[in-house]
Amino acid sequence: MKWLFVLFLAIIIFGGAAWFGYNFVFKQDIQVAKEQRGEVAPEPRIDLSLPEFEAAAKLRQEGKIPEARAALAAFVQKFPTSPHADEAKDLLGEVNIDVFLSRTPSPEKEEYVVKGGDVLQRVAHKTKTTPELIMRMNNMSSTMLHIGEHLLISHPDFAIVVQRKQNLLTLLNHGGFFKQYHIRELKLPAKASAKVSTKVAEVMAWRDGKRVGFGTKEFIGSTRWVRLASQSYTIYSVPDSAHAAVQPPPPQGIGIAAADVEELGSLVNNKTQVTITD
Repeated sequence: MKWLFVLFLAIIIFGGAAWFGYNFVFKQDIQVAKEQRGEVAPEPRIDLSLPEFEAAAKLRQEGKIPEARAALAAFVQKFPTSPHADEAKDLLGEVNIDVFLSRTPSPEKEEYVVKGGDVLQRVAHKTKTTPELIMRMNNMSSTMLHIGEHLLISHPDFAIVVQRKQNLLTLLNHGGFFKQYHIRELKLPAKASAKVSTKVAEVMAWRDGKRVGFGTKEFIGSTRWVRLASQSYTIYSVPDSAHAAVQPPPPQGIGIAAADVEELGSLVNNKTQVTITD
């Protein structure tokens, strides 16, 4: 009887050890190996960020723009690796533009009263912005100003960061995220540097193969390019749903949707810093 008890005890001890080793050591290794071979689908992970993203997106759908702006900015900061982070940045960029290019009051805008002798170019230079930005922000259909007219003026400090491998062009304002644009074409020089630091040289407008000037009737609906000081790069227009025909692209450059270049061109000037990285 004594040997039966010893045998029974041994079975319990060694059996328990085997069960523990299988479940807590070997079973996990076997499961990982099967997942790597594609034999077993990995267990679905709970997306903790989804409720906050949906709540922020709903605010925008409801037209609660300031609240949506704050919620999306908080989401991007809180969940930088979320599967919805890129979509949240796209939405945040659209909301930022909705606020920025309108007469919607916001902390970054101030009022300017037109004085005698003011012309649009002079007001833009005086207030350190661009003529087209003033026009778009104030829903102006011409460059004509009227004494006593109240204009909303913003003082942005835009910078552009191009991430070539991610096909993203990000617009920063005072160092913080403002909007991102998705690159559709990328034509690099044969030996592109890993990092290029440059700035905007000029915003160009084309109509029927010819350069046109700001304020002319040909300027409206023209194809825009943003030429950089580095001769290897021009941000040029790629046809989109609103622009079927555009100026043929340059030999080298960064292609984004024509509507995006039109928008970007109204925001930047020849002091805008540009960084291009891998």
